[in-house]
Amino acid sequence: MEETRFNYVRRSFGAQLQSGLQSGLRHSATRRGKELAGTLLYYFVLLSLSFVFVYPLLYMVSKSLMQSWDVADATVRWIPTSFDLANYRVAFAEMNYWQGFANSVVTSFGSAALQIVSCSLIGYGFARYRFPGYALWISLLIFTFLVPPQTIVVPLYMFFSSLGWINTHLPFVVPAAFGHGLQGSLFVLIFIQFYRRLPGVLEEAARIDGAGHFRTYWQIMFPLARPAMLVVFLFSSVWHWNDNFQPSTYLQLPPFYNLAQRMSGFYGKASMNSEQMSQSISADAIGMASTLLNQIMAGVILSILPILLMYLFVQRYFVESVERSGIAGE
Repeated sequence: MEETRFNYVRRSFGAQLQSGLQSGLRHSATRRGKELAGTLLYYFVLLSLSFVFVYPLLYMVSKSLMQSWDVADATVRWIPTSFDLANYRVAFAEMNYWQGFANSVVTSFGSAALQIVSCSLIGYGFARYRFPGYALWISLLIFTFLVPPQTIVVPLYMFFSSLGWINTHLPFVVPAAFGHGLQGSLFVLIFIQFYRRLPGVLEEAARIDGAGHFRTYWQIMFPLARPAMLVVFLFSSVWHWNDNFQPSTYLQLPPFYNLAQRMSGFYGKASMNSEQMSQSISADAIGMASTLLNQIMAGVILSILPILLMYLFVQRYFVESVERSGIAGE
């Protein structure tokens, strides 16, 4: 009797244990399936977004390596019949590349370095102090961020012309030294967001040691703002490098042109030559008309190559700086 009862309990316990194991396995399989589906969806979205951004770059590289007959041939889409760097040599010579590169470096990196210092100082003042008219000044700062630069280009041109700054780099460098320039108000807001997150005990310790306001900023707070500095430097240098509107307004002589202006001029010249070449071909062979799209794409690659190389070297630090500066949200 007792043996029968023992066998019954053992069978019952074994059935419950087996049922629990099966239920656990099903739950584990369901969880792994959901995790796998989430991972696949995550990578699908990333690959889709990457394709949107990488496709134009791949297109430019492909066309820049083609000859004119490959561009005109509808059967040649991505891989040229023969690889040749002649388009890069032509674009390099036509754009007077090194002179344009030097002008872009002065305008972009010089303005970016000055905006780091000036915007950091202004942002520190807004972030750590309250002074009379604070609300008014912060409102004006946001207002300057919202106003498009095209709306004030005429009075700025007249002002810079009266100072004799036309066809010089001063319209870009001097405003940057005072926290203005291209997107200067945005950089001030980035520094405000960063400095507000620093602990106040740093300033209290500096005051106990006898440091004044400016010394506290320059020796303690400013060195801690390296993440925000990197974000501001990259944003400022890239926007100045790619900007064509303001340089075309203030720089009117070819020796002062930056790469963006030279690329624009090279595009216009290449398009005109392509149209003349097409008109010289008979109507029967219009489908084989030569095009200079390959040279234009080579010029574009040369224009953006320094910025691409710079970003490849600082990509990891840039992502970390964006997270630490707070511009991506809390």
